Amino acid sequence: MLQAKISATPQTPPAKWRRLVGPGIASLILLAALLSLGVWQSHRLVWKEAILARIHQAELAPPVPLPAHPQPFEKVGVVGTWIADKAALYGDEVENSPAGPQRGGQLLMPLQRPDGSVLLVDLGWVPESTPVPYTVPAGLIQVSGYIAQPQEPGFFAGQDNPAQHIFYTRNPQKIGASLGLKHVENFVLVTLGPKPLSGWPDPAHNLPTPPNNHYQYELTWFGLAVVLVIEFIFYARKRLIED
Repeated sequence: MLQAKISATPQTPPAKWRRLVGPGIASLILLAALLSLGVWQSHRLVWKEAILARIHQAELAPPVPLPAHPQPFEKVGVVGTWIADKAALYGDEVENSPAGPQRGGQLLMPLQRPDGSVLLVDLGWVPESTPVPYTVPAGLIQVSGYIAQPQEPGFFAGQDNPAQHIFYTRNPQKIGASLGLKHVENFVLVTLGPKPLSGWPDPAHNLPTPPNNHYQYELTWFGLAVVLVIEFIFYARKRLIED
């Protein structure tokens, strides 16, 4: 009786399992890729949160003297003398003004440090299509702001016009050369301050905060991995119960 009962138990033919080998291998490869992307985004999340924490600390802290190798977004103070007759315009932006939306760019002026090196200073947005030097105080002064690194030209970046001192890519060396300057630092100091009640330039009001979407990306990749496992379970169940 026991032997008869065991023989009556339905067995899954080996051929049915063989149907799952190819899809199973493909699913495992895809699952490994999805999990790898999820883990990578987890590491990116930690990296980005550290950057945001550093920016937040710099926002609250007073400017520090300019170090030899400043870091991006570091808030620093620089002592020097304005080279008052030179200016360049960087970028092409539309901003609100008392006269309505106006097109303009960031006004850059050079500051010569006591050691002879020159630092380009972004004084802020101006509603101008050509650079006009801003009235700056004479003598030795201190300027504070944050460090902005040079940029590589993007695919859709405008065409620079060195002859007119108009630029669409923040390249301190190239901008400085167009102004006839030597020993130009390879970064820009972006000034910080409140929006002026009248007149220009309008400086940056706070440190820039890069976007942090890595948590959403992490959930997306891990979520797709879970969906893949569930879908394969349903697929395998359907193939195994087929006659």
